[in-house]
Order: sequence, then C-alpha cells, then structure tokens
Amino acid sequence: MTRRTASAAALVAAAALILSGCGDSDSGGSGGSGSGLSVGSAYMPQPVSDSMAAGFLVIANDGGAADRLSSVTSDVAGEVTIHTTVGQSMEQVKDLDIPAHGKLVLASGGDHLMFEKLKRKPKEGDTVSLELRFTKSDPIKVEMPVKSATYQPSAATKSSSRSSSAPTAPTAPTAPSTVFAASALSALSMTSHH
Repeated sequence: MTRRTASAAALVAAAALILSGCGDSDSGGSGGSGSGLSVGSAYMPQPVSDSMAAGFLVIANDGGAADRLSSVTSDVAGEVTIHTTVGQSMEQVKDLDIPAHGKLVLASGGDHLMFEKLKRKPKEGDTVSLELRFTKSDPIKVEMPVKSATYQPSAATKSSSRSSSAPTAPTAPTAPSTVFAASALSALSMTSHH
C-alpha cells in the first residue's frame, strides 16, 4: 500500500468508524456443526469511498471453547481485512479472539472489518454477502445490509468490544462526529487529487 493509499484508507476508516457503530438488526447467520457461534447486528455504512468500506457485526459464542475469527471474504470486495483500533490508529490484525460463552463485537471505534478493492460501491438498501472463517468452527455466511453513511445504532445495542459483560458505552454527540467526518472526507478528496 502506498503512503497516499494508506492515508486515504485511514481517513475513510476514521470517517466510517465515527459515523457508525454496532447495529441492532438481526442480520447474519449461524454456524454449522454445533459450533455455538452465531452472527447478528451486521451492517455496512454506505461507503463514502469508491475503493473501500467498513463493516460491523457481533459474533456470539455460546459454546464452551474459545475460537478465533481468522478471515473474511465478500462478493463486493477484492479483499476483506480484520482491524483493531489502538488509541487513535487502526491496525490490521491476522485474527481476533471469540471467547467461550462471550462475544466478539466489531463496532465503531474498535475491532472492525475493512472491505478493500471494492468491485462495486454498495448503496443504502443493498445487501452484501460475506463469509466468516474461524480457526475451529465451520464458516458462517452472512448477509450484511447497507445502511446510510450516518446510521447511528441505538445506545442500547452498543457494547464494548470483545466482551459480553462490559458496561454499555455512552453515545457520543452527533455534531462533532459529523464535523470530523466532513474534515476527513475533505482531506481524502485533497489527497486523491495529488
């Protein structure tokens, strides 16, 4: 990835992460072979970029053994990468833990998916197909609805990443997020013209 592409990716991801959070829909799938894994609250904010998008969902593990999300593929992207957020920076990771009797929450400001090299730009109302792969369990197919770029799930559905027992995170005011996103998009626009 070139410096310009990396900068653009960081700006798009920051805008998507600030404008969205973990959804409250029951979109998703469930694992096969009694894995105990199920997926819910899946959604993609309508991407602002022609080349990448973010995705969010919750993987619940009702089984007695931990597992790991190891890879993701999608019909809409040439590559789907798994990211975590450390401080103010997102970092690509190889996989993420799904604790036994717990949840892996992919949400705004935390762990998330990045759909890169988009084959088409998903629009609000579309559905994106993806397949989640794990180190132990069978793959899970998920139908992820595309929501508006400014979609904000209700505060009751937000929770801290990687924990089913963590307190619910407070909802941030919308106005500063919108201002930051507009600044990030403006910077992205300037970056792509150089």
